[in-house]
Amino acid sequence: MIETMQPSRPGRPDPRAQAQQAQLAASLAGAVDLAAVKARSEAAARAQAAPPPSPGAPAGAPGATVVDVTEATFQTEVLDRSFQVPVVLDLWAEWCGPCKQLSPVLERLAAEGGGSWVLAKVDVDANPTLAQGLRVQGIPAVKAVWQGQLVAEFTGAIPEEQAREFVTELVRATTGGAVPGGGEGQPAETEDPRLDAAEAALERGDLAAAEAAYQGLLDEEPDHPVAGLALRQVQLFRRADEAGPDALVRADAAPDDVDAQNRAADFLLGNGDVEGAFNRLLDVVRRTSGEDRDKARRHLVELFGIVGDQDPRVGTARRQLTQALF
Repeated sequence: MIETMQPSRPGRPDPRAQAQQAQLAASLAGAVDLAAVKARSEAAARAQAAPPPSPGAPAGAPGATVVDVTEATFQTEVLDRSFQVPVVLDLWAEWCGPCKQLSPVLERLAAEGGGSWVLAKVDVDANPTLAQGLRVQGIPAVKAVWQGQLVAEFTGAIPEEQAREFVTELVRATTGGAVPGGGEGQPAETEDPRLDAAEAALERGDLAAAEAAYQGLLDEEPDHPVAGLALRQVQLFRRADEAGPDALVRADAAPDDVDAQNRAADFLLGNGDVEGAFNRLLDVVRRTSGEDRDKARRHLVELFGIVGDQDPRVGTARRQLTQALF
């Protein structure tokens, strides 16, 4: 029985619901020094209190999925917002022909995203300090910001297919497509007596019975606020038990076997080595392509969900995943 981690218990907050208020935040030193990290808790609090981006807001207005950003609004509309959803900076100028080709594509993709990410447009001529702080060498320049840090970028106009792939991979590697505020208006979580059977099974070390109890509850209530995460955690413990310590040896002997790497990551995470599990799969993503790469990415994102975004190691690994994908 693996005892280093325990599933969420009834009466305790769902880690997913607490992710935003527990996230570390970053702000810029001076105007836009993205390498300087300070005032993190204050930025996180602002992001938690702010309304989510609204697909219905007029384009260019604060809080819209496409917003015009100046030096005065950069903190709120880019840095603070990036703790809710990834923000894609479109750095452009009126005289720039390629900018006029790329910007409409990005605006259309942002509208399609429905609030899962925000496009922040920056006129570099009107905001030279921002352009300098962001180290813009040429335009159009596109830079992705997540949790106050640059995580991906490219320069020059690209075809719509490549732009779509850029934002799709960005969202997958950060939030997975979740839209903040989706659960607003739901009643506060209370203890659910239907969880008693699963809790009792966990206390006696019967993972199979706990899994069956959580699954039965989800069959009755697919959106149960506790059972879904708890089930994934119990399933991880079972996979880690089944893999055993030999999983590491087998994975090291077969570095190209993605399934073996996934089992090794499960074993590491189930025994409390969060960074070891993440790093193993990040390495697979960096050195593979195609279906193998996507299989490792999907498994890594699943492990992110089990650990929970309130853990700063998840934020770090998400940024590394985004960088690896580009």
